[in-house]
Amino acid sequence: MSTSQPLEVWLRGPLPHVPPLLQPVAHALLQAREELNAALADFPPGLLNERPAGVASVGFHLQHLAGVLNRLLTYARSEPLSESQFADFNAETPPLPLTPDAVTRLVQRFNQEVEAALQQLSITAETSLAEVRGVGRAQVPSTVIGILTHAAEHTTRHLGQLLVTARWVKSLA
Repeated sequence: MSTSQPLEVWLRGPLPHVPPLLQPVAHALLQAREELNAALADFPPGLLNERPAGVASVGFHLQHLAGVLNRLLTYARSEPLSESQFADFNAETPPLPLTPDAVTRLVQRFNQEVEAALQQLSITAETSLAEVRGVGRAQVPSTVIGILTHAAEHTTRHLGQLLVTARWVKSLA
């Protein structure tokens, strides 16, 4: 790796205030945040709803990344989803209004959800990681560590799709 490029987050050492067993979750979320912010720094709002070959749009991924992270953290706390969370879920499917600040607002929302996740990780006791939590309307059983790990892997999966789609639609523009 070139010395001009920063190390990936997981290679920069432990994050203060995050329990050791939750470091990989925090590292993955921070890495996703860095990559998303860099990739979308100059992304044209007019391309948010583009779906080449029918793939999910950048706008969908941006909304979904923030929304799912928020919902999964709620499940990990063993709390029910609020009406506003259900409304966010129902609003994830574009088309989005293409305002000049749309990309900035969506990126800021994702950044805020990552910050909230880091705060939650910092106060999550390692002794609670095996506790059972219900997920979704059916309250499918999982564990705190299962939900938090899924939050990280789901974020990285959608980030990858977003990055490819963003490059694709920019190349077509």
